[in-house]
Amino acid sequence: MRLCFEISSRECDAKEVLEGFFEGEYYASLASEDKLYESQPQPNHKEYIEELVLGIGEHSAELDFYVEKYAKGWKFGRISRTAVAVMKTAMYEIMYMPQIPNGAAINEAVEIAKKYDEPETVAFINGVLGTFVREELPK
Repeated sequence: MRLCFEISSRECDAKEVLEGFFEGEYYASLASEDKLYESQPQPNHKEYIEELVLGIGEHSAELDFYVEKYAKGWKFGRISRTAVAVMKTAMYEIMYMPQIPNGAAINEAVEIAKKYDEPETVAFINGVLGTFVREELPK
């Protein structure tokens, strides 16, 4: 989600963001924000992150379309960039990473949103993602 946010806010290439993110000194500097960054990710986790970030970069316009389509009553520009990044991450997992159960993608999105957004925004994200799954995925 953090990398998706960075791609959107800086409007830069996903590959460029990935290369800079895992650079030793920069990555180590993030440890003061979150203990998650105290050590580099395991190879399989890094592979997942790279697949996710590159995929979100490649499908960004499509994901933006779905966020706007299911954010009933909201203009895309009024949705916080954090909420958009959370929803795009979950939507990509749901659409392009079949090894991740839809419920797990939504639950993780909600849990991440709780760290950064107000309860109303968290409920909004949950509602958008739930409607997205019900409406867009084959039954």
